[in-house]
Amino acid sequence: MSGARISSISVDSPASSVNLVVGDELISVNGREPTDIIEYQQLIDGEEVVLVVKREGEPLSHKVTIHKETGKPLGLSIDSAVFDRIRTCDNHCSFCFIYQLPKGMRRSLYVKDDDFRLSFLYGNYTTLTRFTEFDLERVIDEGLSPLYVSIHSTNPELRAEMLRNPRGATSLRWLRELLRARVEVHAQVVVCPGVNDGVELERTLRDVLSLYPELASVALVPVGVSAFSLEESMRPHSRDEALGVVMLAERYQKLSEELLGRQLVYASDEFYLVAGRTPPPATSFASLDQAENGIGLVAAFLESFSGAFEMEKLGTGFFQSVDGAPAWGYRAERATLSEPRETNDVLVVTGEYAAPVLRKLLDDHGYVDVEIRAVTNTYFGGNIMVAGLLTGQDLNNALADVPESTLCLVPDVCLSEGRFLDGLTLEDLQHEVLAVRTTGQDLRRTLESVRDRRMVAS
Repeated sequence: MSGARISSISVDSPASSVNLVVGDELISVNGREPTDIIEYQQLIDGEEVVLVVKREGEPLSHKVTIHKETGKPLGLSIDSAVFDRIRTCDNHCSFCFIYQLPKGMRRSLYVKDDDFRLSFLYGNYTTLTRFTEFDLERVIDEGLSPLYVSIHSTNPELRAEMLRNPRGATSLRWLRELLRARVEVHAQVVVCPGVNDGVELERTLRDVLSLYPELASVALVPVGVSAFSLEESMRPHSRDEALGVVMLAERYQKLSEELLGRQLVYASDEFYLVAGRTPPPATSFASLDQAENGIGLVAAFLESFSGAFEMEKLGTGFFQSVDGAPAWGYRAERATLSEPRETNDVLVVTGEYAAPVLRKLLDDHGYVDVEIRAVTNTYFGGNIMVAGLLTGQDLNNALADVPESTLCLVPDVCLSEGRFLDGLTLEDLQHEVLAVRTTGQDLRRTLESVRDRRMVAS
């Protein structure tokens, strides 16, 4: 990390009236050197804010004093969420997707983090193997909640083996301390067939109910296995294995409701789709806090398309926390959105998992003329079939035979700051493609806009 730099200054804000320019590096705030955006926001909350900044090309730093109302925005955007350096992960998990990436992608995508600050800011999962007493005190004192924790297994030996880190056997003690301090925690278990499923998964869920009943939710998610995986023990779930996970999750949902008065355990939508089952409706989830983990995402999308409720804008998606500047809740904007042009033909591009779901949805709502095209993910291969991991290269291949007059829509969840994971942008695609915010209501609004323009033109 290169420290904190000013990325923008709001017009007519308190910060716009002093000697600051975009690119200035922030050295201190009120005499302290903030290590992250959380500490920075706390330091600028008062009536008087004293900044020491250093300008590129100038040998000396300079001080500015800003006066404002307590609690009012300062008017500065900072280009990163962590100012010192991201606390990287020292686990070597056999299922880690970062180890399964092809060579030649941008460097930031190979960064593994195990940083509780990014867990709070972005919803990244931490194993707590690098968590300390000092971190616990800070989380409690500053109210850094919710946090997201990877459990994987409550069997100490198996957890240490899966993380390939001896601290994995003991680091869940910090989870107990967080819950004791009433920190809201959402947990996940990456289920690997033949490793931590079956009897081991049931042990984990049983331990969750007895040892960590205060957890807000526990997500069971399938392991992603790309064509670049070198782990012989890692493989995708079969249909029967996925069905087994779904049935176990549903059994523990009922059990947790009997014991705790609420549902605690959820299987991801992907498990339901692989098992050939329909994901449960949105009303069956206490919250959509784990939507980016695939918990209730399908139902939320379908019901928001139908107008049952407004689906909130999703956050980072895969890998985007590393690149993300705090433009929106400390997350980067995905892509520039624009209005669709007038056309007679519309094609919606998505991943292989979502394609049949979208086809039925559009047919049920009278959009039978809209084509759905499932893009095969040859870039990553394996069982990678989610829309969030689509790349520009695969989109180019999938759209090679599409007429130029056809309007192609792609979900913005596969973009970060306008770039796909392979580094291509929408402008690099051979066919004109329009990014649409990844919510049901946004897709419907876009389709309705196209239909309205068509009617006006005719």
